[in-house]
Amino acid sequence: MVSTWTMGIAMEFDELYEKYKKLLVEVNRLTEENSQLKAQLGLTKSETPQIINTSSIKSEINYRDDDSVNNSFPDVNNTSDSLTKVRLFMSLFKGRDDVYAKRWENKNKGKNGYSPVCLNQWQAGVCKKPKISCSKCKNKDYAALDEDVIENHLRGNIVVGVYPMLKDETCHFLAVDFDEADWQSDISMFRDVCIDLNTPVTIERSRSGKGGHVWFFFENPVSASLARKFGTILLTSSMSRRHEIQFKSYDRLFPSQDTMPKGGLGNLIALPLQKAARKNFNSEFVDEQFESYEDQWAFLSTIQRIPENRLEDLISELGDGHELGVLKQDEEEAAEKPWEASKAKIELQKDDFPKQIDIVEANMLFIPKSGISQRALNRLKRLASFKNPMFYKQQAMRLSTYGHDRVVSCADETQQYLALPRGCESELSIELEDLGIDIRYIDKTYRVDA
Repeated sequence: MVSTWTMGIAMEFDELYEKYKKLLVEVNRLTEENSQLKAQLGLTKSETPQIINTSSIKSEINYRDDDSVNNSFPDVNNTSDSLTKVRLFMSLFKGRDDVYAKRWENKNKGKNGYSPVCLNQWQAGVCKKPKISCSKCKNKDYAALDEDVIENHLRGNIVVGVYPMLKDETCHFLAVDFDEADWQSDISMFRDVCIDLNTPVTIERSRSGKGGHVWFFFENPVSASLARKFGTILLTSSMSRRHEIQFKSYDRLFPSQDTMPKGGLGNLIALPLQKAARKNFNSEFVDEQFESYEDQWAFLSTIQRIPENRLEDLISELGDGHELGVLKQDEEEAAEKPWEASKAKIELQKDDFPKQIDIVEANMLFIPKSGISQRALNRLKRLASFKNPMFYKQQAMRLSTYGHDRVVSCADETQQYLALPRGCESELSIELEDLGIDIRYIDKTYRVDA
């Protein structure tokens, strides 16, 4: 049982610490002002006092890093001091703090990418790059992600990538990456689904400006598998309203796997609000019209975090166990779980289709999209889509799933037609005839006389 005296000491510590922070901010402000005045008076630089490095506060006064402190940023805005902004930022975009990645660019070869920052990089006799990768190097000594690194990122000196999955395979946030040509329409529909489910959602325009990230922040760290299940089921729900959202969106979740690959760090995601990118209004948070918020920091201070039980409730509500929705089962999968096909089903109605559909038979089955609802087009597309066994095999062995799509789709699409492999003809006919839709097949195949 905690005594009244102990509680009093804790409260006194918090009050003193808050006063200490405010005093440090004021000292730095006065120091900067003093430096400017001395410069105007022509005094030498050596006579100018140094600004206190506030990043060392934790070690100096045994700072208590608990949620009650980190999540209390109600009044942050553009005019707030740098330290407050950095701490608000770090309270949201929490990944591993024992390692981070930095973007590199080789202008001569036209290449760029991200690499974990190692304190031994390129040291003679220690670093074995490029013969040995960092993950396999016995001499690796990763640099920690601290307030100074984040401030350098925000000021545009470097571009930092964070590893979302922690060592215990939990995460503080989930991000979904949309980078197709019509990414704004995809995100708009995804956002609408979240709003209908009363789920807080945050949209960021990517560094390139050619895509966007959708962020979800959690009250406490949750398992990566739960977070990914949550993101997957939101995508599946969005596809029922907008069938153009591609299946590869399932592979653009961060964290990118349920478990940590052996010897790896998991996938990284570039942090937002990098100053160089912001010059073009990229890497910024945007509203429903994809316009940047005028005060990015005021917006960040209003972000709501989602409790774990809310994630579980949403997954249960939307279809636990069927996050990927209805997909074609292979014979082995159908034999193992014959009951799954009946449980996971998209309920279609006759008015989801026109009264008659003329399907063109050529190298594929071309189904005219006119008059067919979004959820029906989504269902038909799934007749030719199935889980990729290689993805799940790699993940089960804790190997990288890079290059292995979670869902393989053999469907194709033009502006006017949805195209399915001809092998889907039987299932397609059954699907439509059960609803009483008149089907007419128009044969446009080429036959060669023997």
